[in-house]
Amino acid sequence: MRTRAGVLIAAGALAAGTVTVLPATPSASAANGPAPTPRPVARLAWTDCATKAYPKLQCATLKVPLDHDDPAGRTISLALTRVPHTAKAYQGPLLVNPGGPGGSGRGMAGYVAASLPAKVAAQYDVIGFDPRGVGKSEPALNCRPGHFAPVRPDSVPTDAESERIGVERAEVFARACGEKYADVLPHIDTVSTARDLDAIRAALGAPKINYLGYSYGTYLGAVYARLYPERVRRMALDSVVNPHGVWYEDNIAQDYAFDARQKDFTAWVARNDAAYRLGTDPAAVEAAWYRMREALRATPAGGKVGPGELEDTFLPGGYYNGYWPRLATAFAAYVNDKDAAPLVKAYEAFGAADSSAENGYSVYTSVQCRDAAWPRDWNVWHADNWDVHAKAPFSTWNNAWYNAPCAFWPVDSLTPPDVTNDDLPPVLILQATEDAATPFEGGIALHRMVGGSSLVVEEGGGNHGVTLAGNDCMDDHLVGYLSTGTVPRGAGGAEADAVCETLPEPTPAKATATRGSARDAGATLHGMLGQVR
Repeated sequence: MRTRAGVLIAAGALAAGTVTVLPATPSASAANGPAPTPRPVARLAWTDCATKAYPKLQCATLKVPLDHDDPAGRTISLALTRVPHTAKAYQGPLLVNPGGPGGSGRGMAGYVAASLPAKVAAQYDVIGFDPRGVGKSEPALNCRPGHFAPVRPDSVPTDAESERIGVERAEVFARACGEKYADVLPHIDTVSTARDLDAIRAALGAPKINYLGYSYGTYLGAVYARLYPERVRRMALDSVVNPHGVWYEDNIAQDYAFDARQKDFTAWVARNDAAYRLGTDPAAVEAAWYRMREALRATPAGGKVGPGELEDTFLPGGYYNGYWPRLATAFAAYVNDKDAAPLVKAYEAFGAADSSAENGYSVYTSVQCRDAAWPRDWNVWHADNWDVHAKAPFSTWNNAWYNAPCAFWPVDSLTPPDVTNDDLPPVLILQATEDAATPFEGGIALHRMVGGSSLVVEEGGGNHGVTLAGNDCMDDHLVGYLSTGTVPRGAGGAEADAVCETLPEPTPAKATATRGSARDAGATLHGMLGQVR
């Protein structure tokens, strides 16, 4: 998982797409595709819901069928947001999704509109939405409130009995979901959500959509494009799910990648020994972290932070290195000063699960368990996770328990669609080489599956979500694409079409970043990205 992009690209050339200027009010009659459903196409009633940060934000609600194959049946509601276009040269709606599954997207519209150059944002209606089951959409799922209440059992089983307890917790969660949402769970899946996207398109009166998806949102976009290729105008996919591994194999791949990223963190701490006093040897720093974990198993910090909560706290550092200084400060205070207070505060900032996180997790499991087959024999999980843990111990069992309800899910799994696609305009794929949540192989795989796509690589980057997060080079490619449809094209059979350098490492002095911190664009974006684990 080390240096990759450098050997992938030769001299680049640009391939320009056409600029299609749509009418200021797109006509619904311009849409192509399947015949209208019996339910009339809804029109959206936008109301002001401005915030201090996003003064132009508007909100609306859209009713969609719970079962798209029964359009006259029960409906559910989707909560939408919009920052409307202001330019005469209108390029249509830009739907944005932060991933998950289970991530709320209502805040993304304001963030994306504010982060793009004003001239570009003005040409789009930037549309955010809470997917079915999420946030302000109704019904919003919460299968088992308090499931992540501290202190949970140690994520790494110490014997057969502790593993049995973990299995029982997973069974209880799955059973609670089935009892609470028996009529809804068969329809919480990626294909249903992709069909919701098309209902949003129809309600907007747009013949085609533009789309920017992060993380799981890349898979959602790929599924939408497979179902409705003629309705895709532009599509940018940032930090790509590997379609070949949905979802069991993708989670195994994450275990290795997050362990490597944790090693990157401890190596960074070692390079900054003057600030943290944990030693200059990365292996010794890593060993100190595992000693801290063992100590917390015996005595949880503040009665809140045991081994599982410690992993929850440090996992966000695998998504975004802007959190490293604060995590390192808490780590050093605990080890050097026997002061647990900074660690407890870090847990409260990064690891604690509120009702929003419980909702996100309920939808995460509902989508992933329904989307694709998982092993139903716990012996398979037992063998696989002990094998991986032996090589990548940082979060393997934490991730196993996060996904374990899928072994007992009360609804049968679907067969994932093949997202191979040769019927699209140029799709822009953006990927960091050391991304842990969606490893680099996913970007390569989708690039090969989507004909005419363009792959832009952040060489050496380990953050999850690489556009609108401070890397001007990556942003230039996204902005150029949204402006004109232009994508880079590599020469000489290169895999990557363009390569950008990663951002500099954080410095120890910058220890203030929290999820959604207004001081840091990267932290703001990463606070919005959904719960891919």
